[in-house]
Amino acid sequence: MAPKIFQYLNQGLVNIVGGCCGTTPEHIRAFSEFIKDARPHIPSKPDIKTKLSGLNALIMDQTTNFVNIGERTNVAGSKKFARLIREEKYEEALSVAQDQVEGGAQIIDVNMDDAMLDAKKEMVTFLNLMAAEPDIAALPVMVDSSKWEVLEAGLKCLQGKSIVNSISLKEGEEPFVKQASAIKEYGAAVVVMAFDEKGQADTLERRKEICQRAYNLLTTKVGFPAEDIIFDPNILAIGTGIEEHNNYAIDYINVTKWIKEHLPHAKVSGGVSNLSFSFRGNNQVREAMHAVFLYHAIQAGMDMGIVNPGMLQIYDEIPADLLELVEDVVLNRRPDATERLIEKAEEIKDQKESGTAVKKDSWRDNPLEERLHHSLIKGIPDFLEEDLVEAREKYEFALDIIEQPLMDG
Repeated sequence: MAPKIFQYLNQGLVNIVGGCCGTTPEHIRAFSEFIKDARPHIPSKPDIKTKLSGLNALIMDQTTNFVNIGERTNVAGSKKFARLIREEKYEEALSVAQDQVEGGAQIIDVNMDDAMLDAKKEMVTFLNLMAAEPDIAALPVMVDSSKWEVLEAGLKCLQGKSIVNSISLKEGEEPFVKQASAIKEYGAAVVVMAFDEKGQADTLERRKEICQRAYNLLTTKVGFPAEDIIFDPNILAIGTGIEEHNNYAIDYINVTKWIKEHLPHAKVSGGVSNLSFSFRGNNQVREAMHAVFLYHAIQAGMDMGIVNPGMLQIYDEIPADLLELVEDVVLNRRPDATERLIEKAEEIKDQKESGTAVKKDSWRDNPLEERLHHSLIKGIPDFLEEDLVEAREKYEFALDIIEQPLMDG
């Protein structure tokens, strides 16, 4: 037996060898003779990647596209979900999580912070129910609360590697370090808000200052893996009519670029719907704002965001006149940008009320290839069969359909 064991030892495959059922002191003695000349295994250095998991792994690296964090299992983000939790209709509440999975969410955000709820109790109850649903449990969970006791209770329920949302320097360095150390012990990643003892960062320089300070504390004092730090540099509402707010979006985009250049391996996230609060009730404008913002923020390095995947337009499909107005506001390109977008928003609202708005499925009037692209990008299966029948007549081989319009999409 010892010579066979030596084959493993000599190839540097193991660094511990011992006995099991049926081996005796004689076996161990024979092993020890071979060990003198053995070459121990030297572990390879792991790749520095953000690795999250539910039942399945989500590994974020340079090949990963933008990661959608589903926001509908948040009592502050969904009136329907909040009502279901208050009424203890947990089965229906689970269907909200299921809808997010089917809608393209890659991480599920769960928040129970509501004055009418026992947040800790509801967090534990719902996370335990989620764990029993394989499709939902496959995704990593972002346990979301402003209360540490709720976050910690949630962490105790979660399998795999989750994300804590969030901690900040709001109460100073000591509580920050203590909470971060506990999160590290639980093996979770962490969202760090750009917030300190002076308040919320609302300028580019304040965002840089707080993120740098938090990064230094986490990596040097806590020993937190840099790839498990996710900064939220505050997506704040624009188009409010208040001049000081005009730079909020472009400052976020610029600090994202700065974080990628100066804080190695850290990730960037944010709550996207905050951006368009000024246009509540006008979904067409809000969706366009989110799409334009994400288009530029992702190019700057934004890795993930709390979004409703169903409330996103495709950047290239935004009408040209609306696109220009929205980009003026998001990028703060002209002083009258907000006024011009408000006028357009009123026009869209009037069209909707008068029944002259563009119908929801107007994309069905586009050429075949564009319809196929749209179906693939938006995940709409309803018309694929009829479009593919049409494509079969147009293209000589079925493989041509796959290699051309479908692959393009």
